[in-house]
Amino acid sequence: MTLHLQKAELHCHIEGAAPPSLALAQAEKYGVDVSGLIADGSYVWTDFSEFIVCYDRVASLFRTEEDYAALAETYLTELSAAGTIYSEIIVSPDHGNTIGLGADAYLRGLAAGIEAARAKTGIVGRMIITIIRHLGPEAAERTALYAVRRDHPLVTGFNLAGEERMFRVADFARAYDIARDAGLGLTIHAGEMAGADSVRDALDIVRPSRISHGVRAIEDADLVRRIAAEGVVLETCPGSNIALGVFPGFHAHPLRALRDAGCRVTLNADDPPFFHTSLAQEYDIASQVMGFEDAEIDAMTRTAIEAAFVDEDTRARLLSRL
Repeated sequence: MTLHLQKAELHCHIEGAAPPSLALAQAEKYGVDVSGLIADGSYVWTDFSEFIVCYDRVASLFRTEEDYAALAETYLTELSAAGTIYSEIIVSPDHGNTIGLGADAYLRGLAAGIEAARAKTGIVGRMIITIIRHLGPEAAERTALYAVRRDHPLVTGFNLAGEERMFRVADFARAYDIARDAGLGLTIHAGEMAGADSVRDALDIVRPSRISHGVRAIEDADLVRRIAAEGVVLETCPGSNIALGVFPGFHAHPLRALRDAGCRVTLNADDPPFFHTSLAQEYDIASQVMGFEDAEIDAMTRTAIEAAFVDEDTRARLLSRL
C-alpha cells in the first residue's frame, strides 16, 4: 500500500469521478431511469464509444450548482484521505450549457466544492477547461473564447478530450492559440485510442507542456526521444489504459519504459469508478505490480507538481510539502 506516499493528480474528468452510488442517488433525486447504465454497483460499457455514451449519461445526472459543488468536494476530500496534496480536475463548460445550468454556474459550483475541500483538508485544486473533440472545431473555439473571458482564478489550464479518432489536431489549432495567448497551461489528449502519430501532431501543432495519456508514443522510438528531450510531461493513467484495452495488462504497459527513456511521467486516475480504480490504486499498482520503488514514485509526484498549472508561489508551497 502507498498510503504513506504523498500524491498529486493532473488528469481526472470530474463527471468521470462520480461513484455509481452517487450517480444512483442523483438519479433517484431527479427520477431518472438508469437501467442499462449501472449494474451490480458498476457502470456498464464495453468499448470506448460506449464509455463515452455512459459517461455522458452519468454527467447528465448532475444538474445544479449544488450538485457540482458536492461532486468536487466529495472527490477532493477522498483524494486527500489517500494523501493527495494537489488535484487538477478536467471540466467542461459545454456540459454546463448542455444541461441548461450554464457554464458560469457550472464553474461556480465546482469552485465552491474545491474551496470547501481545501478548507477541510488542505488539498489544493485547480480546473482545466476542456474542449470536446467530437463536438467539432467551431464549438471548441467558442469554449476557448469563453475560458479567456471567464478568467476564473481556479481555471488555469486548457485541454482537448473526447473521441481521439474524430477530426485532426490541426482543426483545433485556433482554439489552442486563443488559450495560449491568455496564458492558460496547455495539455491535450493524444496517444491513447489513437497511435503515436496523434502525439506527434499534438507536439507539432499545439506545443503543449503536457500530454494527456501519450503512452502510445512508445510505438515510435524517435518520438519517445523527442518527448524526453523536450521535457513534455505525460499524464499517464495505467488503470484506464488497461480497462479500455489499450494494452493487454499491466505487464505490457509502457510506464517504466517511458520513464527509463527519460520521459517525465505522472500517475493519474482519469475516470476512476468507470475503470474500477482510484488515484491511490494507481499508486499501489505502480508500487506492487510495476515494481517502482517509493523514491521513484515520489519523483513522479514531484514531476506532477513541477508541471502543475499553478502560480510559482503555490508550486513552491506544494513542493515544500513533499
